[in-house]
Amino acid sequence: MRSEKPTITIIINNLIISPQKWSAICRARDMKLYIISNRLPVKVSEKNGTFSFTRSEGGLATGLDSLQTAYEKHWIGWPGICVDNDSDKQAIGEKLEELNFHPVFLSDTQIKNYYEGYSNSTIWPLCHYFFAYTLYKDTFWQAYREVNKRFCETICRLIGPEDKVWVQDYQLMLLPGMLREAVPDLCIGYFHHIPFPSYELFRILPERAEILKGLLGADFIAFHTHDYMRHFISAVERVLRMNFKLDEIQLGNRVVRIDALPMGINYDLYHNASTQPEVRQAVDRTRKLFGDHKLILSVDRLDYSKGILHRLRGFAAFLEHHPEYHGKVALAMIIVPSRDHVGSYAQLKTSKYPQADSTKAVFQNCSIKRKVQLCELNGRLTRKFLRMLLSIF
Repeated sequence: MRSEKPTITIIINNLIISPQKWSAICRARDMKLYIISNRLPVKVSEKNGTFSFTRSEGGLATGLDSLQTAYEKHWIGWPGICVDNDSDKQAIGEKLEELNFHPVFLSDTQIKNYYEGYSNSTIWPLCHYFFAYTLYKDTFWQAYREVNKRFCETICRLIGPEDKVWVQDYQLMLLPGMLREAVPDLCIGYFHHIPFPSYELFRILPERAEILKGLLGADFIAFHTHDYMRHFISAVERVLRMNFKLDEIQLGNRVVRIDALPMGINYDLYHNASTQPEVRQAVDRTRKLFGDHKLILSVDRLDYSKGILHRLRGFAAFLEHHPEYHGKVALAMIIVPSRDHVGSYAQLKTSKYPQADSTKAVFQNCSIKRKVQLCELNGRLTRKFLRMLLSIF
């Protein structure tokens, strides 16, 4: 006997509501969901006085872009460009508003100190246990607070009484607390997309208490794993001297819930991608390029936490210890440039190519189109070859 698909129900105030009815309620009440992130899912660039709009390559934008919800979905974030002219801001804003995107314009100095500074030179390495890369400056922290406040002001101008706000990631950890103070009854969620470090490491931050209080402004805080969730609870209990009851904490007249909710993908989108003609063409090009080699494919953003250099060394060691695989296997590393202005990232960018050049790779001795030649047996993986791979995928 064929099993029926399970029915999904929504329970509000002890009343069972179907997803269809809930969608109708959201539309009737004009209820909106505001996704708040450092960057919008589109990137604005300027050339010869003309603005162009392209899709952002970040993982957060990719993951949330396919979110299905009954709410009218809006997105608030930095548009990826620094402009001072009010007319330029208006032109960019009007175009983005057509997509329900609302820009928060930041200056070059704010990006340098808030994004490249406190977010990615202080918080990011600390959360990924790269303590040696952690850089601290008071100007970083001041800019971080300033930008979080600017986001708060933008949100408060846009939201309505029944709208929901969903704050994303470590660049905006003060924002939930600021919003709670400005709009006490606002429904606020927060998702932490990177590891949350253990208390022993987190406690070195001079602003640890203010960051935790900022996060606790949310009604619901989610992490990828139970370990990150446990680390956060431990930090709150030991820094703020507050007590959790399992995954909840009572703060005045409200309860803050913590949970582990691994972020997924749009399964249907990627599962069905192989049926698309342009994807089939890319597959055919790749098969012609690598012939009958077994292909190890690696796709990463350029980041020291991704283990890119370790992977190259590991592949070299594999070939050295298993000569029987020479001419039979190839490693293709597709690396998206990222955060070039952050010192540790710029250093990685310049160091990965020499490492690649010294790694013995096994390729078939043949020529390919675009005047790019595959390396000979036991030859070198060249910069030109990496650029060619990026152009294919």
